[in-house]
Amino acid sequence: MAKRERNVLRFNIQRKIVANMTTASWRHIPHVSFIYDADVTDFLAAYNKFNEETPYYITFNTVMLKALSEGIKAAPRINAHMHFEPRLVRGKLTFFDNIDISVPWMLPDGNMMTITMKDMGNKTLKEMSEYTVDINRRLKNTNLTEALYSVSINDTIETLKSGHIMRALLRLYGSKTNPRHKVTPLKGREKEAYESIPETDRITIDDLKQGTITISNIGAAAKGINGALDMLMIIPPQICAIGISSMQRRPTVVTDEDGNEKIEIRTILPMCICFDHRALDFGEVSPFIRKMEEIFKNPWSVMN
Repeated sequence: MAKRERNVLRFNIQRKIVANMTTASWRHIPHVSFIYDADVTDFLAAYNKFNEETPYYITFNTVMLKALSEGIKAAPRINAHMHFEPRLVRGKLTFFDNIDISVPWMLPDGNMMTITMKDMGNKTLKEMSEYTVDINRRLKNTNLTEALYSVSINDTIETLKSGHIMRALLRLYGSKTNPRHKVTPLKGREKEAYESIPETDRITIDDLKQGTITISNIGAAAKGINGALDMLMIIPPQICAIGISSMQRRPTVVTDEDGNEKIEIRTILPMCICFDHRALDFGEVSPFIRKMEEIFKNPWSVMN
């Protein structure tokens, strides 16, 4: 007896882009994953005190972005893009002074959009907070399909420029020929109305361009759930991605002022650091972890 299809959900443009990037990532990148269990007990207490004393409210995610940006500064080799030609066994790394963080953003309808937060290494906490608020404001005026369609077209053009003509043609064929899989952007008056929204009031292709490194806050979607992210997709040509899990209360061995060990219930924030082993060894990643340890022990160093 033939199976009856209960429901068929064909990929929209957001799912197509994610599937394409994921396939490229796992097909070509040798991932190495390290789980860092950060003790954020003192950091969290300092954050709460900071918000009590500050006239404006800063979210914990914003403070974490500030801390992570400082960690990336301490390990500049993870803030890079790689180009590798396996047939010729040659490659190059391009390092960046600016830290442009690709952040998967949860939309009100449950969809995800990866937005690049630019120059985070040179922003103050207040500037980061204002930047986040502005992104949320512009997202309300953004058509997800239209924004991602512009990214897809731009990526196809870049694919053609790089000489991968067949790949580009197959992509166009797949998105245009079969009505069931076709991506339909806005047309006519709807398109005119959308494009009449100033670019300063909506998300544009400039906000969706490739960042220098990815930070994904899985903990926001898994709050209160025990467990930790232990692998994360690296988005080529990036060479590193950092995943934040949800905070957990755990019994932990600590050393008191007299050098004696004891067990305390502490707040632990599991962090997953994934890197491309073609480009990096662990020794080039470890300065990031050591800097994060320093920040969590001296939290006021980033709360200014």
